[in-house]
This record gives sequence, structure tokens and C-alpha cells, in this order.
Amino acid sequence: MKSIYKSESLELFTPDTSAMDLPFVGGIIAGFPSPADDFVYESIDLNKLIVKHPDATFYARVRGQSMMGDFMEDDLLVIDRSMEWTNNRIALCYVDNEFTLKRLKIEDGKCFLIPSNSEFPVIEVDNEKDVIVWGIVTYSIKKH
Repeated sequence: MKSIYKSESLELFTPDTSAMDLPFVGGIIAGFPSPADDFVYESIDLNKLIVKHPDATFYARVRGQSMMGDFMEDDLLVIDRSMEWTNNRIALCYVDNEFTLKRLKIEDGKCFLIPSNSEFPVIEVDNEKDVIVWGIVTYSIKKH
């Protein structure tokens, strides 16, 4: 990944879309182990799975607490700029000259940017506020 933007609240990366097939075992049971666990049946390329539009896809690392409940600090997000935004999608938005991650909510003909953490304010999108929906979150990757 190559860093293309970094601020206190966000870091954006371009994805590496080269093929990388990894061993894949489908349908892992969270119970008793099976003797078949020693066999790998297929492979998976995570780049092909999560990057549908390589020229319009970026990764972002979560910073801050406004989306706690959906994402934690340092989660890695896959953001697709080619997707149209719709109600209840989580989007990377450019508001008042900075990026913010919020859930889009359309209600009674109005648009709101909703944080997951109730300690942060809801942003109402109006004619006076310069807001750009920069991309839609399609996947999140958490470290455990």
C-alpha cells in the first residue's frame, strides 16, 4: 500500500491489486474439529474479492472515536469512489475542508451525516455546508 494522504484524523492508501492467492478453507465450523481440517480445497485472492473497481478504490485507516460501534481505531477500510451513495451506507465525506467518516441518513427530504458514537454531533447537510461524498465503505479489516 502506498500512502497518498495523511492527516491527524485519516490516512489514505492506494491498494496493491497484484494477484496473491492464499489457501482457503470454506465453511469453518466453530465446534468440534473435523479430520478434514488438514485439507485445503481452494485458494482466494483477497485483492479480487474486496477491490471491485481498482481505479476507484482506496484504503483508509480509522482514526478517532466518532464511528466507535462500527469501527475501532486502526481498522482498515476499503473505500470505493465509484459507488453511488444511498441511505444508511457508511461514507467517507469531505466536510468543511476535512475528511470524516459517517453514516448517510436521508429522512424527510434532508440528508444527515450520523456518527456511530452518540457523543459526537449529527451533521445536517444543507446549502451552507460544503459536503462531498468521497466514497463508500465496502469492507472493513480488523486486527484481532
